[in-house]
Amino acid sequence: MNYHRLFVIFGLLLAPLAAAQSNVTLHHVHGLAYSADGKSLMVPSHHGLAVFRDGKWAKAPGPEHDYMGFAATKTRLYSSGHPAPDSGLKNPFGLIRSKDGGATWDKLGLEGESDFHLLATSWHTNAVYVWNSEPNSRMRQIGLHFTMNDGSQWERAAAKGLTGQPRALAVHPKDARTAAVTTSAGVFVSRNAGDSFEPVTRNAEGLAVFFDLDANYLWYSSFDGSPRLTIAALDGGVNTSVTLPPLTKDAVSYVAQNPIKEGEYAIATFERSVYVTQNGGKTWRQIARNGKGL
Repeated sequence: MNYHRLFVIFGLLLAPLAAAQSNVTLHHVHGLAYSADGKSLMVPSHHGLAVFRDGKWAKAPGPEHDYMGFAATKTRLYSSGHPAPDSGLKNPFGLIRSKDGGATWDKLGLEGESDFHLLATSWHTNAVYVWNSEPNSRMRQIGLHFTMNDGSQWERAAAKGLTGQPRALAVHPKDARTAAVTTSAGVFVSRNAGDSFEPVTRNAEGLAVFFDLDANYLWYSSFDGSPRLTIAALDGGVNTSVTLPPLTKDAVSYVAQNPIKEGEYAIATFERSVYVTQNGGKTWRQIARNGKGL
């Protein structure tokens, strides 16, 4: 299975949800994040934002954009992607920001120019990192860029030592200068705002990547003939393998952590399944299967 192709094509209090729906469909999965109150798991897809709350799926209020590179901080949502019909936004809509759980969005620039499939935010800071696939009016070169002021200024990172084709980005929840990138060649971490990277592993193709909100661990998924999910200690300690639910011709595409319940994590897969654990990955409950909410 071509995971790269699948990847490419697929705190705040949420505003009141639309009525719960049993027929919510995740046409693609373009991100995964919890709300700051820990009560809602948000899944951006091809037709807006799906939310799992109180054991039920619903559509969140707000425009049904095709959200790409969706990411959350404690007080904001950020995204790129393609506008919903009749939204009045140019396609693609560059970088946008929501302060009300996705009900409304502010434009932060690059409208009509860029669609960032790879975008990551820092939970406690206002850092946003993106991988720019082609030049635009604020980024003259392709590659890794970051902003600390909601897109008013962008800086290009040299990304020395980074090899392979990029798959995913993550930013440390407290240190805006620490970022991680997974690529076809492995998993890499930078502690100097992307100027240089050191490998965490080169043993398998890197896929999803996520910094634990306690800032002690890096979670990353990989595929070496079988799907894997690993927790790496940021202080250089021993890596731990997480037991995954049965995944047939599938792998983990996104990881998220509940900011209120320390042991609660969620994972999404390339085949649009979603699982939640309450005990740090020892056991999993499936809440979506192949794009269908359960």
